[in-house]
Amino acid sequence: MEKRRVVITGMGMVDPIGNTVAESWAAVKAGRCGIGPITRYDTSEMKVKLAGEVKDLDIGGLLGKREAKKMDRFTQLALIAADECMTDSGLDREGEDLDRCGVIFSSGIGGFETVGDAHRRGSERGYDTVSPFMIPMIISNMAAGHMAIRFGFKGMCSCVVTACAGGTNAVGDAFRHIRDGYAEVMLCGGAEAAVTPLAMGGFTAMKALCEGQDPQRASIPFDAERSGFVMGEGAGALLLEELGHAQARGAKIYAEVIGYGVNCDAYHITAPAPGGAGGADCMVRAMADAGISPETVDYINAHGTSTPLNDSSETAAIHTAFGDHAQKLMVSSTKSMTGHLLGAAGAVEAIFTAMALKEGYVPATIGYQVPDPACDLDIVPQEGRQADIRTALSNSLGFGGHNAAIVLKKWEV
Repeated sequence: MEKRRVVITGMGMVDPIGNTVAESWAAVKAGRCGIGPITRYDTSEMKVKLAGEVKDLDIGGLLGKREAKKMDRFTQLALIAADECMTDSGLDREGEDLDRCGVIFSSGIGGFETVGDAHRRGSERGYDTVSPFMIPMIISNMAAGHMAIRFGFKGMCSCVVTACAGGTNAVGDAFRHIRDGYAEVMLCGGAEAAVTPLAMGGFTAMKALCEGQDPQRASIPFDAERSGFVMGEGAGALLLEELGHAQARGAKIYAEVIGYGVNCDAYHITAPAPGGAGGADCMVRAMADAGISPETVDYINAHGTSTPLNDSSETAAIHTAFGDHAQKLMVSSTKSMTGHLLGAAGAVEAIFTAMALKEGYVPATIGYQVPDPACDLDIVPQEGRQADIRTALSNSLGFGGHNAAIVLKKWEV
């Protein structure tokens, strides 16, 4: 049976460099860094001082103050991105079979801000005094649930929780759900809001975060002086549709999703497998699923976290998966601008990859200064490039050994 084709017809996002897709993409093209001193809490007694925070976002105005109070920040960001995505798509829900419309939306750790606030209240006043909304606010699937309720989507509604791979898994799983005939429309993506004292303390304790105080030298993927990732927050939402369905309603199309690879290192809870073996196999699976050869891929939006181990392992994985073609690939990490958005990262980066294909513009890895022999790729340093790219791959690698990769193709009528 011929597989159904799947396209991206709507996108929405909020992140450290913009509160809409247009703002964020303009910032990417300008090479703007969204990392700065943490303002959400007092860092005077903490080692990490920098993060990629969402800025100047009127959450109460966008969602309504009463409703927003019943949601953790990750759900608030998710719904704002989803609202933009749905408006952008132009989908007329009154004319849809809503049983054939679904949601797959990821979060790596869910309502961590609410967890911290509830613990403080409980320890001071007794745990029976915590908010009755606490549980619905903290569980990771609540963003997906809110979206299904908000838009009336009655098909599959799920939350992928695969750490930093979650956003890409959500897009890939939604792609397969449509391709295999279970739905015509899927709202997918990821959201995270982990710039909290407890979350940051946990990542600091495991030596994962950059402790430097220069925003321009903090998130520097593939640079020899990289010292850990910078936490970011935000959300990315994409509307995927079966091609015929999208064309029948005259939808605009950003890009086509043509392949998805997913696997597990089965090696270690935080470290990648030696030589990036799992990541390499994941990219190979994605290309095989797309029915393409490595030579057809023009650009990779890398996981590129700015940790010593990830960037060298991902480089090795690209060499393994692409062979001689690895030297001809353009590779960049937009985490150099946004920081690492955990479960939202793959969704935000899928949007950037789709825009790169649509506009023929490859984002830069800003802040890159000191070459590392262990990261010997064309990482598009400092400034982006105009390039006629036709096929691109976006990588995400998560704690627990989770690997995910999607392949996008430029849409041409």
